[in-house]
Amino acid sequence: MAQGVQGQTGNASKTEGGRSAYDVFPTPEPLSSHGPARIIAVCNQKGGVGKTTTTINLGASLAEYGRRVLAVDFDPQGALSAGLGVQTHDVPTIYELLLSRQTPPASAVQTTRVPRLDVIPANIDLSAAEVHLVSEVAREQILAGVLRRLAPDYDVILIDCQPSLGLLTVNALTASHGVLIPLECEYFALRGVALLIETIEKVRERLNPAITLDGILATMYDARTLHSREVLERVGEAFGDQVLETVITRTVKFPDATVAAAPLTEFAPEHYAAQAYRQLARELLVRGAVA
Repeated sequence: MAQGVQGQTGNASKTEGGRSAYDVFPTPEPLSSHGPARIIAVCNQKGGVGKTTTTINLGASLAEYGRRVLAVDFDPQGALSAGLGVQTHDVPTIYELLLSRQTPPASAVQTTRVPRLDVIPANIDLSAAEVHLVSEVAREQILAGVLRRLAPDYDVILIDCQPSLGLLTVNALTASHGVLIPLECEYFALRGVALLIETIEKVRERLNPAITLDGILATMYDARTLHSREVLERVGEAFGDQVLETVITRTVKFPDATVAAAPLTEFAPEHYAAQAYRQLARELLVRGAVA
């Protein structure tokens, strides 16, 4: 795992053949048609592991490769919306779509500065959704019903989940074909992954038999520390082929891009972390997680 990335702390390293460490997976062919979307939940009940950063930059990278991408902000903090400079007040949000079937899902879709990347925003109102949904019939499947109406227009739908295993996250898992788990290279983050995988298994058994684990993505990796290296090794031993080859290295460029309300792939397109997210997009394409 982690081809061409281990030992890296700065600019992209070179393999023996002289190519970039981020040329491991081939550039995808353009699509001749679009849709229906494969839906992926970006999920981890631990906060601060890179879920929103991954959703933004993976979505932007897939859009660069000609895919039509919809990012769904499913966290009341609205970090995804803010990170893409999207309005969250006085516009329909995912909260309205969950509570009112009369609201057309397309009315909440907003474009971003990245071509082919759209967003359904969220704000603090979403924090009340679990209370309102608890008495609904088939409450775990409401998001699935919303996204089903949007799927024909996109190739990929990415759901940025909140750091919780509550009803909203179960809705996201029930709506999804696959799950991508960002995992910070830190021991406490590693301990929680087993609980998340157990939750995914329960959702598969009871609500969504088709859901798969698309991969575990190591994030915030710093090859200069023994701790990061040991955790990355432990992750590989524990989860084997479920761990993606791509590793996202820690860098101050991510918060800089957030302040600029832009993906890192646009804010600093040649930066090694931006290249890593493009490689992640190509790896998921090779794995068949997206078309």
